[in-house]
Amino acid sequence: MRDLVEIGMGRSARRAYDLQQIEIVPSRRTRTSKEVSTAWQLDAYRFEIPLVTHPTDAIVSPETAIRIGQLGGLGVINAEGLFARHADPKAVLARLVDAADDEDPSTVVRLLQELHTAPIQPDLLTDALRQVREAGVTLAARVSPQRARELTPHLLAAGVEILFVQGTIISAEHVSTGAGEPLNLKQFISDLDVPVVAGGVGDYRTAMHLMRTGAAAVVVGYGESLATTTDSVLGIGVPMATAIVDAAAARRDYLDETGGRYVHVIADGGIFGSGDIAKAIACGADAVMLGEQLAEAQESPAGGLYWTPAAAHPSLPRSDVTGMESSSRSLETVLFGPSDSPDGTVNLFGALRRALAKTGYSDLKEFQRVGLTIRR
Repeated sequence: MRDLVEIGMGRSARRAYDLQQIEIVPSRRTRTSKEVSTAWQLDAYRFEIPLVTHPTDAIVSPETAIRIGQLGGLGVINAEGLFARHADPKAVLARLVDAADDEDPSTVVRLLQELHTAPIQPDLLTDALRQVREAGVTLAARVSPQRARELTPHLLAAGVEILFVQGTIISAEHVSTGAGEPLNLKQFISDLDVPVVAGGVGDYRTAMHLMRTGAAAVVVGYGESLATTTDSVLGIGVPMATAIVDAAAARRDYLDETGGRYVHVIADGGIFGSGDIAKAIACGADAVMLGEQLAEAQESPAGGLYWTPAAAHPSLPRSDVTGMESSSRSLETVLFGPSDSPDGTVNLFGALRRALAKTGYSDLKEFQRVGLTIRR
C-alpha cells in the first residue's frame, strides 16, 4: 500500500526515498568476493561490470569509450555533442576548461551553449564512432527524441550496436500541435535491428509504457548529481530509490504480461559513492549510469569538469559545469582500485563485489532480492 502523506487540505503526496535513505540488510551467509560475479547482459552484449556512462562529452570521448569498454563497461557517446560538431574537440574542451576559471560561473555555460550552436556534421560523428568500433568494444551512442529520426541512419551506418534515445524526461507519447510529427517510439524501435535503450523515467506507468514500445532497457532518472539543476529549474524529480523500485515493478509486471520478455533497468542519478551503486542494484537496477564519479579520472576529456547534455540547452540549461577534485587516478583505479580514499569514490566496483559477498549473494540478479531498511 502506498505511503501517502497529507500536505494540506484535500491534497496528499506519496512518500518516496533517496538511495541515501535506505540501507542494505546483511544476511546470515557471507562468501568470498572472488566468487562473486558483477556481469550483466543487454541483448547479445555482455559486460563484466554494470557500468553505463552518462552520455556527456565531459567524460566520454572516443578514447575513454574504448577504455571503459576494455575495462568491462559501456561508454555511451553523445551523438549531439562536441565531437559531432567540431573538427578539433580537444581544443574546444580546452577552451571550456579555461572558461571555468572565470569568476562568473555563467561564463562557461554561455560558452557551452555557443559551442553547441555549431551544426552537427555527420562525417565528424562517423569518424568519432568509427574509432570505437575499430577498437573492438561495444559501440553505443545517445540521441535525443527530437533528433532520433535525423541522426539514427548515420549512427547505424557507423556501426552503432546499442542506441540510447535519452532526454531529461521521455514519454512513450508526445502530444504536440506543432508542425513537426512527434517521434512514435514504438514504430521507431520496431524498424531497427539494434537494441534501443529509452529514458529517463521516474514512475511505474511511464516505465511500463516504454517497455511496451519494445525498448531493451529503460533509464530511470535524469542524471541527478552535483551538477544537475532540473529539480530547481523545473521542480521535477523523483527520489531514486523509489523510482528504481517502481521501474523494477513495471519490469516484473511486463515480464508476466509478455510471457518472459525481460527489460533491463538502468539507474541514472542520485549515486554519490560505491554504496549507492550497491543500493541501486539492490532496489532492482540491472546497471548504473555514472557521470561525475568518472570525471576525476586522468583520462577524462574535460580535465575534471563535469556537466550533463542539458547544460547546453539554448534557452533553459538544467546543469551547471562543475569542477571535480582533480587527481592522478586512472579510470581503472576509479573502477577497481586500489583505493586510498575511505569515502566510496574509488574502487567503485570492487566495493560492489564486496557488498554482494558480505550479504551472501553470488550475482547481481540474486542481489536484487536482498533485504532493505529505511533510515529515518
